[in-house]
Amino acid sequence: MRRKSNPAPAAGAEPQERSLKHQLATEVNRILQQRGLTQTEAAEKLGIEQPHVSELARYRLDRYSSERLMQFLALLGQEVEIRIHGGPSHTQRPAVRRIFVR
Repeated sequence: MRRKSNPAPAAGAEPQERSLKHQLATEVNRILQQRGLTQTEAAEKLGIEQPHVSELARYRLDRYSSERLMQFLALLGQEVEIRIHGGPSHTQRPAVRRIFVR
């Protein structure tokens, strides 16, 4: 019997991406818990199926991109700000760009 080989990790499975997704999911789960929403109510609010809320609650995040998790936060009335800036510079102050997800 041949064993299936594990596929290579998806491009989005980089450690930084996983960390970002975990941070975003933590915030989504915190808000859902704080509001006392059932998984069914949360699914309706987020526009997903209840079993997918269960996966989110257990941090099984393969189904979700960072962008999608940010959309969930926006649906929950949160403003997500992404700040992009250069590294330390001795000659000039680094430019900061902000992106808002609403």
